[in-house]
Amino acid sequence: MKIIDLNSWNRKEIYEHFIGLTDPFVAVVVELDVTKAYETAEASHSSFFSKYLHATMQAVNQTPNLKIRLVDDQIVAYDTVHISVTIPRPDHTFGFSFVEFSDDFKLFTHRLNAEKERIINSSNLFPLQTSLDVIYCSALPWINFSSHKEPFNSSKDSVPKIAFGKYFEHNGRKKMNISLNVNHAFVDGYHMGQFFESLQHYLDL
Repeated sequence: MKIIDLNSWNRKEIYEHFIGLTDPFVAVVVELDVTKAYETAEASHSSFFSKYLHATMQAVNQTPNLKIRLVDDQIVAYDTVHISVTIPRPDHTFGFSFVEFSDDFKLFTHRLNAEKERIINSSNLFPLQTSLDVIYCSALPWINFSSHKEPFNSSKDSVPKIAFGKYFEHNGRKKMNISLNVNHAFVDGYHMGQFFESLQHYLDL
Protein backbone atom coordinates (compact mmCIF):
# COMPACT_ATOMS: atom_id res chain seq x y z
CA MET A 1 0.00 0.00 0.00
CA LYS A 2 1.23 3.48 -0.77
CA ILE A 3 -0.15 6.97 -0.25
CA ILE A 4 -0.44 9.03 -3.44
CA ASP A 5 0.73 12.64 -3.18
CA LEU A 6 -2.11 14.61 -4.76
CA ASN A 7 0.11 17.55 -5.71
CA SER A 8 2.40 15.38 -7.82
CA TRP A 9 -0.30 13.02 -9.11
CA ASN A 10 -0.92 13.33 -12.85
CA ARG A 11 -4.66 13.01 -12.12
CA LYS A 12 -4.75 16.00 -9.75
CA GLU A 13 -7.06 18.20 -11.85
CA ILE A 14 -9.20 15.25 -12.90
CA TYR A 15 -9.55 14.15 -9.27
CA GLU A 16 -10.38 17.64 -8.00
CA HIS A 17 -13.02 18.14 -10.68
CA PHE A 18 -14.89 14.85 -10.29
CA ILE A 19 -14.63 14.47 -6.52
CA GLY A 20 -16.63 17.69 -6.16
CA LEU A 21 -19.57 16.49 -8.25
CA THR A 22 -22.78 15.32 -6.64
CA ASP A 23 -22.55 12.08 -8.63
CA PRO A 24 -19.08 11.39 -10.08
CA PHE A 25 -19.86 7.76 -10.88
CA VAL A 26 -19.75 6.37 -14.41
CA ALA A 27 -20.88 2.91 -15.45
CA VAL A 28 -20.70 0.62 -18.45
CA VAL A 29 -22.18 -2.77 -19.29
CA VAL A 30 -20.01 -5.04 -21.43
CA GLU A 31 -20.91 -8.38 -22.98
CA LEU A 32 -18.17 -10.97 -22.46
CA ASP A 33 -17.78 -14.53 -23.68
CA VAL A 34 -17.92 -16.98 -20.77
CA THR A 35 -17.97 -20.17 -22.82
CA LYS A 36 -14.47 -21.30 -21.85
CA ALA A 37 -14.97 -20.36 -18.19
CA TYR A 38 -18.20 -22.35 -18.05
CA GLU A 39 -16.62 -25.37 -19.75
CA THR A 40 -13.59 -25.24 -17.45
CA ALA A 41 -15.82 -25.14 -14.37
CA GLU A 42 -17.91 -28.05 -15.66
CA ALA A 43 -14.86 -30.16 -16.52
CA SER A 44 -13.28 -29.62 -13.10
CA HIS A 45 -16.57 -30.06 -11.20
CA SER A 46 -16.14 -26.60 -9.73
CA SER A 47 -18.48 -23.65 -9.44
CA PHE A 48 -18.98 -21.39 -12.45
CA PHE A 49 -19.75 -18.61 -9.94
CA SER A 50 -16.39 -19.14 -8.25
CA LYS A 51 -14.64 -19.34 -11.63
CA TYR A 52 -15.88 -15.99 -12.91
CA LEU A 53 -15.40 -14.28 -9.54
CA HIS A 54 -11.80 -15.46 -9.43
CA ALA A 55 -11.19 -14.30 -13.01
CA THR A 56 -12.71 -10.94 -12.09
CA MET A 57 -10.40 -10.48 -9.13
CA GLN A 58 -7.38 -11.50 -11.19
CA ALA A 59 -8.32 -8.79 -13.69
CA VAL A 60 -9.02 -6.21 -10.97
CA ASN A 61 -5.61 -6.81 -9.45
CA GLN A 62 -4.02 -6.29 -12.87
CA THR A 63 -5.70 -2.87 -13.21
CA PRO A 64 -3.93 -0.38 -10.90
CA ASN A 65 -6.60 2.35 -10.93
CA LEU A 66 -9.23 -0.11 -9.65
CA LYS A 67 -7.08 -0.47 -6.51
CA ILE A 68 -7.06 3.23 -5.59
CA ARG A 69 -9.19 4.33 -2.64
CA LEU A 70 -9.90 7.45 -0.62
CA VAL A 71 -9.13 6.57 3.00
CA ASP A 72 -9.58 9.28 5.64
CA ASP A 73 -9.02 11.95 2.96
CA GLN A 74 -5.81 10.29 1.80
CA ILE A 75 -5.53 8.75 -1.67
CA VAL A 76 -4.23 5.22 -1.21
CA ALA A 77 -3.10 2.67 -3.80
CA TYR A 78 -3.41 -0.89 -2.47
CA ASP A 79 -1.08 -3.66 -3.61
CA THR A 80 -3.90 -6.21 -3.59
CA VAL A 81 -7.66 -5.88 -3.26
CA HIS A 82 -10.16 -8.52 -2.23
CA ILE A 83 -13.83 -9.18 -2.93
CA SER A 84 -17.03 -8.43 -1.08
CA VAL A 85 -19.73 -10.28 -2.99
CA THR A 86 -23.37 -10.56 -1.98
CA ILE A 87 -24.35 -14.11 -1.00
CA PRO A 88 -28.06 -15.07 -1.13
CA ARG A 89 -29.88 -16.92 1.63
CA PRO A 90 -32.73 -19.42 1.21
CA ASP A 91 -35.18 -16.82 2.59
CA HIS A 92 -34.25 -14.44 -0.29
CA THR A 93 -32.28 -12.05 1.89
CA PHE A 94 -28.52 -11.80 1.52
CA GLY A 95 -25.31 -11.01 3.34
CA PHE A 96 -22.15 -9.16 2.33
CA SER A 97 -19.03 -11.31 2.32
CA PHE A 98 -15.32 -10.66 2.61
CA VAL A 99 -13.19 -13.09 0.63
CA GLU A 100 -9.44 -12.64 0.67
CA PHE A 101 -8.05 -12.88 -2.85
CA SER A 102 -5.55 -15.55 -3.85
CA ASP A 103 -4.18 -16.36 -7.29
CA ASP A 104 -4.68 -19.98 -6.30
CA PHE A 105 -8.19 -20.88 -7.51
CA LYS A 106 -8.66 -23.73 -5.03
CA LEU A 107 -7.71 -21.54 -2.06
CA PHE A 108 -9.93 -18.71 -3.30
CA THR A 109 -12.86 -21.14 -3.71
CA HIS A 110 -12.28 -22.54 -0.22
CA ARG A 111 -12.45 -19.03 1.25
CA LEU A 112 -15.55 -18.20 -0.80
CA ASN A 113 -17.31 -21.38 0.34
CA ALA A 114 -16.46 -20.62 3.99
CA GLU A 115 -18.10 -17.19 3.62
CA LYS A 116 -21.15 -18.75 1.96
CA GLU A 117 -21.51 -21.12 4.90
CA ARG A 118 -21.15 -18.28 7.42
CA ILE A 119 -23.76 -16.13 5.69
CA ILE A 120 -26.31 -18.91 5.15
CA ASN A 121 -26.08 -19.77 8.85
CA SER A 122 -26.43 -16.21 10.13
CA SER A 123 -28.68 -13.21 9.70
CA ASN A 124 -25.89 -10.63 9.67
CA LEU A 125 -25.75 -8.23 6.74
CA PHE A 126 -22.10 -7.27 7.16
CA PRO A 127 -19.01 -9.50 7.15
CA LEU A 128 -16.76 -10.08 10.14
CA GLN A 129 -14.04 -8.06 8.42
CA THR A 130 -14.66 -4.74 6.67
CA SER A 131 -12.18 -2.54 4.83
CA LEU A 132 -11.87 -0.45 1.69
CA ASP A 133 -9.38 -2.76 -0.04
CA VAL A 134 -12.23 -4.61 -1.75
CA ILE A 135 -14.40 -4.63 -4.84
CA TYR A 136 -18.15 -4.82 -4.24
CA CYS A 137 -19.79 -7.45 -6.46
CA SER A 138 -23.33 -8.63 -7.03
CA ALA A 139 -24.66 -11.51 -9.13
CA LEU A 140 -28.05 -11.19 -10.80
CA PRO A 141 -28.44 -14.64 -12.41
CA TRP A 142 -32.17 -14.03 -12.97
CA ILE A 143 -31.70 -11.01 -15.27
CA ASN A 144 -29.92 -10.45 -18.57
CA PHE A 145 -29.56 -6.70 -18.09
CA SER A 146 -28.30 -4.21 -20.65
CA SER A 147 -27.90 -1.31 -18.22
CA HIS A 148 -27.25 -1.18 -14.51
CA LYS A 149 -26.77 1.26 -11.63
CA GLU A 150 -25.31 0.63 -8.20
CA PRO A 151 -26.08 2.67 -5.07
CA PHE A 152 -23.25 4.84 -3.76
CA ASN A 153 -22.61 6.46 -0.42
CA SER A 154 -21.24 9.88 -1.44
CA SER A 155 -19.05 11.56 -4.03
CA LYS A 156 -16.08 10.25 -2.02
CA ASP A 157 -17.19 6.62 -2.35
CA SER A 158 -14.12 5.15 -4.03
CA VAL A 159 -14.90 1.41 -4.12
CA PRO A 160 -15.69 0.11 -7.63
CA LYS A 161 -18.81 -2.00 -8.00
CA ILE A 162 -19.32 -4.91 -10.40
CA ALA A 163 -22.50 -6.82 -11.24
CA PHE A 164 -22.90 -10.02 -13.25
CA GLY A 165 -26.01 -10.76 -15.26
CA LYS A 166 -27.61 -14.03 -16.35
CA TYR A 167 -25.55 -15.88 -18.93
CA PHE A 168 -27.23 -16.57 -22.25
CA GLU A 169 -26.59 -18.44 -25.49
CA HIS A 170 -25.78 -16.62 -28.72
CA ASN A 171 -24.54 -18.34 -31.88
CA GLY A 172 -23.45 -21.36 -29.88
CA ARG A 173 -21.48 -19.30 -27.35
CA LYS A 174 -22.26 -18.47 -23.75
CA LYS A 175 -22.30 -14.72 -23.08
CA MET A 176 -22.72 -12.63 -19.95
CA ASN A 177 -23.33 -8.92 -19.45
CA ILE A 178 -21.10 -7.47 -16.76
CA SER A 179 -21.40 -3.95 -15.37
CA LEU A 180 -18.66 -1.85 -13.85
CA ASN A 181 -19.46 1.25 -11.77
CA VAL A 182 -16.51 3.50 -10.85
CA ASN A 183 -15.80 6.92 -9.40
CA HIS A 184 -14.46 9.02 -12.30
CA ALA A 185 -12.11 10.80 -9.91
CA PHE A 186 -10.03 7.61 -9.83
CA VAL A 187 -10.94 5.62 -12.95
CA ASP A 188 -11.39 6.58 -16.62
CA GLY A 189 -12.71 4.75 -19.66
CA TYR A 190 -9.15 3.68 -20.51
CA HIS A 191 -8.82 1.82 -17.22
CA MET A 192 -12.25 0.25 -17.65
CA GLY A 193 -11.10 -0.99 -21.04
CA GLN A 194 -7.96 -2.44 -19.45
CA PHE A 195 -10.09 -4.29 -16.92
CA PHE A 196 -12.48 -5.85 -19.41
CA GLU A 197 -9.68 -6.91 -21.74
CA SER A 198 -7.90 -8.55 -18.81
CA LEU A 199 -11.12 -10.16 -17.57
CA GLN A 200 -11.79 -11.77 -20.94
CA HIS A 201 -8.24 -13.12 -20.88
CA TYR A 202 -8.70 -14.75 -17.46
CA LEU A 203 -12.14 -16.10 -18.38
CA ASP A 204 -10.53 -17.85 -21.35
CA LEU A 205 -7.86 -19.63 -19.29
